[in-house]
Amino acid sequence: MSPDEQPYFHALGQRIAKARTAADLTQVQLADALGISQPQLAFYEVGKRRVPVSLLPGLARVLDTPVELLIGEDGAADASAVPPRRTKRGPPSRLERQLDAVAQLPKARQKFVSDMLDTVLAQHHGQEAAPAV
Repeated sequence: MSPDEQPYFHALGQRIAKARTAADLTQVQLADALGISQPQLAFYEVGKRRVPVSLLPGLARVLDTPVELLIGEDGAADASAVPPRRTKRGPPSRLERQLDAVAQLPKARQKFVSDMLDTVLAQHHGQEAAPAV
């Protein structure tokens, strides 16, 4: 990484760490959800390594935040601009707790749960479920 890139990747790492904390995830949990090692994630968070562009959509999905906020666009240049995951008061609902638990599963299990939800929702809407690819 060139010296002129270092400030950007340091700031990106801080935004990732802030969003991870707001999502109440550990480095291990986020790394597992992304299919990378915890040390690799730690290097990203402190800005010692470039975050691959291909990792950004997965990060945004797991952290429930727009990619633009992670990369510092859309008026979110500092880490404090990453919104908290929950906006409602009180304890999380049963569904929210279940979604958080699913987000911590390995990717293959997440896909299985997602496919099941797609099937149930399609049946509810009177549509035929699309076959899993």
